[in-house]
Amino acid sequence: MSYALIKEKAHELFEQAHFITHIDNEEDYTEALALMDELIEDYDHNKPLIEVLSLSIEKWEDQAEYFSEFNKDIESLDNDTSLLKVLMSQHHLKGEDLKNEIGSKSLVSMILNGKRKLTIEHIQALSNRFNISPSLFFS
Repeated sequence: MSYALIKEKAHELFEQAHFITHIDNEEDYTEALALMDELIEDYDHNKPLIEVLSLSIEKWEDQAEYFSEFNKDIESLDNDTSLLKVLMSQHHLKGEDLKNEIGSKSLVSMILNGKRKLTIEHIQALSNRFNISPSLFFS
């Protein structure tokens, strides 16, 4: 194994895409997300690079001023409320779309605003709908 060749190829890679290991700004972040989209298309083959890039993206999202308010809001939420918001966002749902799992639009709103809690029945219905483990709703 030629360590010199490995070092040379690594230097070439990081010259072209330094954001793989460290994101410095919004432009780097955008490039990192675009590369991640490409890499995921062949996950098994690209897994090592995906793992390194995901650490860089995660670090940026945890530390960037751009995400600070969002991160603060997420930290202040209960785990079940956070997950419900993410599911609704990912599936482009409104409160009324969850009437079969939770009930009325106003009940969904109260849960999202922290005035009510999800019940075990709600969690089971949501878990079934989204094919996820009920344990994800608990801290």
